[in-house]
Amino acid sequence: MEHSELAVRRIREGTVIDHIDGGRGLQVLSALGIDGGDGSQVTVALNVPSGKFSKKDIIKVEGRFLRDDDTNKLAVIAPRATINMIRDYRLVEKRRASLPDRIGRIFRCANPGCITNSRERIESVMEVVDREGRILRCRYCSRTLDIDRLRYN
Repeated sequence: MEHSELAVRRIREGTVIDHIDGGRGLQVLSALGIDGGDGSQVTVALNVPSGKFSKKDIIKVEGRFLRDDDTNKLAVIAPRATINMIRDYRLVEKRRASLPDRIGRIFRCANPGCITNSRERIESVMEVVDREGRILRCRYCSRTLDIDRLRYN
């Protein structure tokens, strides 16, 4: 192995999230609720050298595959991330995180007066206002939110 290579064990079944912006890996883990508490093996590499970017984070999770809601969360936090699905040590699917025009249910509005935070049990809907700056707007109260102010459902 070359000195510049990263030595991380392959996973048999699960997800590898690659090309996360350097330093955002822990935020991704928190947003996806990945803490290893379920017994799954989790490998995290933070601020490793990258050919495309100066630094990147990598997350490998044995035994877990991302749902659509997870992919939407990931797209907001790490829009350049690549999601690799692994089965029997082989790459079976590779996709990029991409922001949809509208994201429902997974984020709560930061406005305490918003109807989505009332007892009405109305699911939040965030519309993407700025893809580059990752700015969202609540469909119901029109509050704009950046990714650092998002709360997860």
